[in-house]
Amino acid sequence: MKPPAPIAVAFREVRHFMPDDCLHWEPMDVRGVLHDWTIPAHRHEGLHQFQLIERGGAEAVMNGARHGLAAPAALMIPPGTVHAFHYRPGSAGSQVTVPTALLKAAFSSAPALASLLDVPLIIGPEELAQETGRAASLFEGLGAEFARAEPGRTEVLKAHAILLATWFLRQASSGEPAHARQAVRDTLVQRYRALLELHFRREHALAFFAAALQVTPDHLSRICRAVCGLSALDMLHDRLVREARRQLAATDATVAGIAQDLGFSDAAYFSRFFSRRTGLSPQAYRGSLQQGRAVPPDA
Repeated sequence: MKPPAPIAVAFREVRHFMPDDCLHWEPMDVRGVLHDWTIPAHRHEGLHQFQLIERGGAEAVMNGARHGLAAPAALMIPPGTVHAFHYRPGSAGSQVTVPTALLKAAFSSAPALASLLDVPLIIGPEELAQETGRAASLFEGLGAEFARAEPGRTEVLKAHAILLATWFLRQASSGEPAHARQAVRDTLVQRYRALLELHFRREHALAFFAAALQVTPDHLSRICRAVCGLSALDMLHDRLVREARRQLAATDATVAGIAQDLGFSDAAYFSRFFSRRTGLSPQAYRGSLQQGRAVPPDA
């Protein structure tokens, strides 16, 4: 049976009380007890989540990659990331949910840090060892302010959120834990590449692949760019061009026949597409190969 698609959880659904809150904080066991310590696969649009596991642990699945987490551990989950958790009963910690727009605005003058907001981050016990107290203090301070109802509460909460996010981004920019961050990203890109091989001849819309991977097109492109230096659409187009070059070099198929094989209903449009990507028309590329003036494509 096909598993249900993850749901996009709206910000209003994570509010509990104080409906005008600019963010949300809660102890981990609130949802743990409510859902028997199992949070099914879902994603949030326009929201960042930050978690600190201080006791116990969890099995986390992020964009298809599984991670065994033992306390202490910290996580940053960007919008669009499909994630699920099975916590050990009795686990303790806290979770903060923040509108992404708030963070993007705060780091608009620091593009290097801002770019790291788009990438899931898992910090395990070894990497967190020297920072456990600092992380706990940041979560605790935000939680204490969240529980208050004093003048300036919204402004103070926003400041706490920026401090918390800054801590996570500093961990990300330090180069550790690069292996955990890379595993999450690489798994999604590997799954995308596998889908490309199956469907690139017939599916040219990025939305098809994003839906199959249960992420948004924007999220898929961000991760592909972070891992490969190319957007998801560029990767799709490169795969189409690579196959077109192979057929032009290794077969006698007509340009119209190649276009049809690659899912283009209009041979003229295919020729324009190929020319934009290579600088040569299909006919000119084939002629250059025959004259030894072009490098044959990789197999």
